[in-house]
Amino acid sequence: MRWRRGSQFATAGMAILVLAACGGSAGGGGASPATLNIAFLPKAVNNPYFDVAASGGQEAATALSGTFKQVGPSEATGAAQIPFIQTLTSQNVSAIVVSADDPDAIAPALKQAMQKGIKVVGYDSSPAKDARNVFINQADTKAIGVSQVAMVCDEISGCAGEIAVLSATSTATNQNAWIQAMKDELASNSKYSGLKLVKVAYGNDDPQVSTTETQALLTSYPNLKGIISPTTVGISAAAQVLEQTGKAGKVALTGLGTPNLMRKYVKDGTCKEFALWNVKDLGYLAYYTAALLVKGTIKGNPGEKFTAGRLGDYTIDPNGVVLLGPPFVFKADNIDQLNF
Repeated sequence: MRWRRGSQFATAGMAILVLAACGGSAGGGGASPATLNIAFLPKAVNNPYFDVAASGGQEAATALSGTFKQVGPSEATGAAQIPFIQTLTSQNVSAIVVSADDPDAIAPALKQAMQKGIKVVGYDSSPAKDARNVFINQADTKAIGVSQVAMVCDEISGCAGEIAVLSATSTATNQNAWIQAMKDELASNSKYSGLKLVKVAYGNDDPQVSTTETQALLTSYPNLKGIISPTTVGISAAAQVLEQTGKAGKVALTGLGTPNLMRKYVKDGTCKEFALWNVKDLGYLAYYTAALLVKGTIKGNPGEKFTAGRLGDYTIDPNGVVLLGPPFVFKADNIDQLNF
């Protein structure tokens, strides 16, 4: 697959502006509509995936002469996100761009922000539909789930045996939607009749928890043939465990990850292929969309069309969702071309 036109690969060396949640800020929901004081709230900070997305947000902020900051918890839970939403609301930022750890838990705080005129854009993982103006979806939900089943099938001899999923948090909107798409594909496509999903484990997007959960999968299911981990933290932790336990090449591994974290494991055969989208573009599009909402250029209504800088034209779908584009499959023959 190819990136959406106008995409540029992210670089890990780009400086990310990460500010603390405390402290005042100019502008906001009650300020001039042209004021772009936009904050990103990821599931957790110090996560390479969200740092790359933040670099795209910073790029868009520079292009639009706006301001950018990223704040967030160190643990990936909805409860941990709520105080940051409340702080950003009290700071009267003009928009909050959030990846929801728990869509329903953070909804009341986001609705309070919206009542103050603050725009809310979901990215990566959507808040509840009535608690955001627009959601920027990184790729089609079904396509992500179907592609991961296809990849694990390709890596398992005879496309038969027990498989498991190592997810992030049990409440993550995107993870749950992808897993459901995987289950539907396994149940409906006769090609995968030999595959049996035995467990969905949750690593909470924490390296140590993901490591422990992978070890538990290998112990509980000694005949396990494959692991799908649709999370950057989980897939890299699983790859490390497979190498340390001598299971690399014996238990197939695929999912969603970043090339810099997975390069070593692709080259040594621990993970033959995995997928992702251009994470920098995701952050760029999320910031750009938030900025257009703040300016009043778009309202977030279904059917609205807009241009997002270097990424080109987009349309808001009937569910208030904007689709970035198709996922990209990383393999040994292309992974060195990418750096993020």
